[in-house]
Amino acid sequence: QVQLTESGGGSVQTGDSLRLSCVASGDVNRRNAMAWFRQAPGKGREFVAAISRADDKKRYTYSAEGRFTISRDNARNTIYLQMNSLKEEDTAVYSCAAAVTDYPTTEAIAYKDWGQGTQVTVSS
Repeated sequence: QVQLTESGGGSVQTGDSLRLSCVASGDVNRRNAMAWFRQAPGKGREFVAAISRADDKKRYTYSAEGRFTISRDNARNTIYLQMNSLKEEDTAVYSCAAAVTDYPTTEAIAYKDWGQGTQVTVSS
């Protein structure tokens, strides 16, 4: 089993930036893709970004394109989500997840292990 621990959330204003981190520990499968999802109050879980391990292939949801950047440091078993030009609609709990395979899918069902999440609040 993989344990995932997120950090870096907080309360910021519109237009600010935040960098989220997610550290994997335990039985880490070095071949896994990893992703960020988010869940806003009263809404379902939403895919944000994913990255493969082998070739750094990245995928983003439409609203994250051009503003968010996902990256990973394999030596540290850590992925990051750099979020720039934050908007109020980015307010959510952001969770990282590790997939069973190394394909950076947008489908939550493909991700086996999940972190507890970190709160991001953006206000005007």
